[in-house]
Amino acid sequence: MSKKLFLFLGFSLFLLVSSFAQNITVTGRVSGTGGPQPGVTVLQQGTTNGTSTDGDGRYRIEVPGTATLVFSAVGSASQQIPVNGRTTIDVRLADAATDLNEVVVTGSRATEGRSNILTTSPVDVISAREIKAFAQTDVAQIMTYVAPSFQSSRQAISDGTDHVDPASLRGLGPDQVLVLVNGKRRHSSALVNINGTVGRGSVGTDLNVIPNASIKRIEVLRDGAAAQYGSDAIAGVINIQLKDDTTGIQATSTVGETYEGDGRLYQADANVGIGLAGRGFVDLSGQFSNRGYTNRSGVDTAPLIYLGGNSGNYPGGTAADTEEERRALKAEDDRLVAENGYNRRNLRLGQSESRNIGGFLNAGYKLLPAIGLEAYVTAGATHRTGKAAGFYRLPNQVTQVDLNLYPNGFLPFINTRIDDQSVIAGLRATVGGFDVDLSNTFGRNEIRFDISNTLNASLIGYTPTTFYAGTIAFRQNTTNLNFSRRFTDVAALSTLNVAFGGEYRNDNYQIQAGDVGSYIYGGRRVNVTSTSTGTPAAAGAQVFPGYQPSDEVDRSRNNVAGYIDLESDLTEKLLVGIAGRAERYSDFGSNVSGKVSARYSILEQLAVRGTVGNGFRAPSLQQRYFTNTSTQFVQGNAQQVLTVNNDNPIVRNSFSATGTGQQGFGIPALKQEKSVNYSIGVTARALESFTLTVDAYQIDIDDRIVLSSQFSRTNPTVNTILGTLPVSQVQFFANAVDTRTRGIDIVANERLPLGPGRLGLTVAANFNKTEVQRVRSSSTIDNDPTPGAINLQNTLFDRQQRGRLETAQPRSKINLTANYAVGIFGVEVRTVRFGAVEYKDARLGSPAGDTFLYSSIDQTFRAKWVTDLTVSVQLLKEIGLTVGANNLFDVYPDKYRVNPRNNPNNFSVDPLLSYNSSLDNTNRGRTIYNPNQFGYNGGFYFARLSLTLPTTK
Repeated sequence: MSKKLFLFLGFSLFLLVSSFAQNITVTGRVSGTGGPQPGVTVLQQGTTNGTSTDGDGRYRIEVPGTATLVFSAVGSASQQIPVNGRTTIDVRLADAATDLNEVVVTGSRATEGRSNILTTSPVDVISAREIKAFAQTDVAQIMTYVAPSFQSSRQAISDGTDHVDPASLRGLGPDQVLVLVNGKRRHSSALVNINGTVGRGSVGTDLNVIPNASIKRIEVLRDGAAAQYGSDAIAGVINIQLKDDTTGIQATSTVGETYEGDGRLYQADANVGIGLAGRGFVDLSGQFSNRGYTNRSGVDTAPLIYLGGNSGNYPGGTAADTEEERRALKAEDDRLVAENGYNRRNLRLGQSESRNIGGFLNAGYKLLPAIGLEAYVTAGATHRTGKAAGFYRLPNQVTQVDLNLYPNGFLPFINTRIDDQSVIAGLRATVGGFDVDLSNTFGRNEIRFDISNTLNASLIGYTPTTFYAGTIAFRQNTTNLNFSRRFTDVAALSTLNVAFGGEYRNDNYQIQAGDVGSYIYGGRRVNVTSTSTGTPAAAGAQVFPGYQPSDEVDRSRNNVAGYIDLESDLTEKLLVGIAGRAERYSDFGSNVSGKVSARYSILEQLAVRGTVGNGFRAPSLQQRYFTNTSTQFVQGNAQQVLTVNNDNPIVRNSFSATGTGQQGFGIPALKQEKSVNYSIGVTARALESFTLTVDAYQIDIDDRIVLSSQFSRTNPTVNTILGTLPVSQVQFFANAVDTRTRGIDIVANERLPLGPGRLGLTVAANFNKTEVQRVRSSSTIDNDPTPGAINLQNTLFDRQQRGRLETAQPRSKINLTANYAVGIFGVEVRTVRFGAVEYKDARLGSPAGDTFLYSSIDQTFRAKWVTDLTVSVQLLKEIGLTVGANNLFDVYPDKYRVNPRNNPNNFSVDPLLSYNSSLDNTNRGRTIYNPNQFGYNGGFYFARLSLTLPTTK
């Protein structure tokens, strides 16, 4: 009997071992909270062998009996299940922890991540599911609608800013938030915003060069973090984590257009993930996007298009000094308009045309698993072209047109080519108990400007209609060496995380000149008579005069930094962090930043947290060295504006009425902005899935760098300083203001079963207020005796500039989101309230608040709700379809008010009643909307097809 039992056990063991050694067929069904779950990726761990579930949630896969299966789906928590020789495995996937339950790494250098209701600072998490859920197709717009503290809106007729969207966090500037990719510093854009937009004078980071398909999640640290990460992290940090765990192919194709029938979008995204036999991964993502322009402009109210020679207004003198003469002149001009088929809707105001192709690689490989030695690389390249219109040149603007070439005037275009490259390469290992990370990060951003459908009106005989206007480029290389270790039972401490390291960074900024014809004055004069030498025609390419050889720069700087970061659970209830960082820059000197943070659990489900720290932002090379001449329009009037760099004698030299040589404004060299951040908050959890965080903050910034308002030659001091330069106005960068920003962030999440499915609810809000506390200037500016609006102190930082910092962006934003999934169907609804914004005219009041000029241009634009809706269905196990609308109810911002005098049929000759387009902000009736809340494209509908294919052996 015992012999038979032995033989039976031996045979059974043989069969068992055989089954484990050979492939077996495993089948099963995957379900979720809403029933069967189609499209779930089923993968043999450490290989590329996989499949996906069908419409009924069923799957079939051949694997060794010893394999481990990984089940994963967007919006669900992944599961790893050993096969152990089984041929049937049913799985139930739980909803993924999202938002405040997500484990995050930004804001702490601890070796273990924490749920973001357990962190000392507030962190938003935008998951891959949220990125794909709605119609927004670029990173900046996705974040604007998901994270209330983040704001970005597309601009129009603002040169390069049409192509690189300015973005802000907590109401601060685009350059006061630090962007990381996989925890490494991301280089900024080459563009400095010099026109009249939000973020004027700042240099941001172009988030839209990163393909959506490459992103695993986005972490938004809403707290100052210069002591941890260095310059720029005053408002917070955006850390874009790239995919590192996908195996298979995921692809989407999106098409859509606005309700008006323009702005058509074609976009394709793809991601391929490959496992490397359990030792690493390769993740490759790409994106192609072709976006059409939109136009929401109005009709030109200029009384005269062809006649008059006064930018559309009636001529001076005796030619039109009675109503009858004006009516007759207008009638003749209207006849010419009809005869030539002229369209008075002569602007193109809206989003620019854009074509984008780019890709990212993210890979890692364990070279020596025994000591955790891993090599990793992240590389990206993006090529984007854009086309945006400038202001129309009327045929009667004789210094800016050539009627032989453009008898009806012309609409010039600024064409950009943006090339962006980045490479992160590094090694990670465990040495002496420390996690060691050595990396080098290289990034470069280049913008080339080509001008089309234009001319150089000053050239005699012949002028090209296209010009190469020059190139700007920014390059950054950063080397980091980081150490971190988690100690347990250190003295009386239960845990102590120690992190320290160093950084060396080199920055380079370049401006390359354009074609000679794009900037030169060719000598042509207009209105020449036997008794007059006439007026010089405008030099350079209309809309964007090219960079000149005198503008060219090739400047670099470097900085060295060291930091230490300590974090400890002093008790089971109290978490404390201390960080310090010292830096030395080769151009302006040294800076030391520090931060203290803490979190205390009052109850198991209730805690308070807070931070206090100081930070800084180094002046960018773009702010220090940018120089150019541009044509800018103010209430429809063209001005040649010189932007001069901070080292130029025009800026740095002092002024003396009896002095010799180049006179200047006496502005000191740019130095770092300095900030002090305070925050205090509450985190709470109730029941199984409800979470709540409330965080209040205050950010004080001294010596904030701004681009001054435009100093005009009408001021005698300015006229002396500018001398014979062919410009009418000048502007420059200066550490000119101190500001204080206060606000509060609120985020609440809940997931609960509802009927056969699962309902997710999110309420998130940000309320903030920025106030200018002080304006700093120089003795030249302070002692200017000129009265009124053109006084130098009033001009340095006028009320329009103040308004851009204080009220030009929404002071509040509320986000309400609901999603419901059942079976193969899903619905997402989101409505966002963009708070009121204000426009303030430069000519009413001074920084001190004195009123010296009346204006009717000031306007408040009311808060508006914008609603998005999407419906998705899993057609097959590999194919899903999503349809929906962004701005479902076609909501637009309030329109700019139009002054009654701004009327083409206003024939009055009374100076107090006659035609005047400068009394409102519509640029002769053509600018209808303010873009700073949520743009003005209106409703947008779309369809998106998604494909998921696991790779096979």
